[in-house]
Amino acid sequence: MLAEDSVLLREGLIGLLGRYDHEVVSAVGDAPALIAAVEEHAPDIVVTDVRMPPAFQDEGLHAAVRLREQRPALPVLVLSQYVQRTYAAELLDSGDGSGVGYLLKDRVGQIEEFMEALHRVADGGTVVDPEVVRQLLRRRRDPLEQLTPREREVLALIAEGRSNGAIAAELVVSEAAIGKHIGNILTKLDLPPTAGTHRRVLAVLTYLRA
Repeated sequence: MLAEDSVLLREGLIGLLGRYDHEVVSAVGDAPALIAAVEEHAPDIVVTDVRMPPAFQDEGLHAAVRLREQRPALPVLVLSQYVQRTYAAELLDSGDGSGVGYLLKDRVGQIEEFMEALHRVADGGTVVDPEVVRQLLRRRRDPLEQLTPREREVLALIAEGRSNGAIAAELVVSEAAIGKHIGNILTKLDLPPTAGTHRRVLAVLTYLRA
């Protein structure tokens, strides 16, 4: 399900997704049509812009938040030129925090990068552009004082969607060391083992809400 007011970009995304064997069940240009189309088609994932008619402010993102309230398990990937802080935080907080993403159009450098993010969100993962993370944190006080500087650095990279191996390569340390840091982060943030694989997602949400 695709929501994008720019006809050229919308048609381009339809063609791109078709090349990768994905069926676009509906492509619309405004938020009310997005909500109606989701009701009709029950898609596997929604890809939406933020600013759409009539006011070109936050209609698409607001619709995405509303859809997640109604369908907490519906994967939603926001693809936009803008970071709308309030609703971005609400979207990332929706459901149990899984199956959501927020990418900036101008920062998606490769088609493969976009498709990987699409698949990750559809599979229940979380993908957040680093610039979105920075803007969400810019106006907030840091409540993560119990974390060491290195643990905060690791958590920031987790929020960017990095794997343990990628974080280890970025920080030039062993993957085992990263695993130890992540264990300390989860313990300090009081995330129960019963949360299972969602503990990383919950850690990211704690980071973004802080």
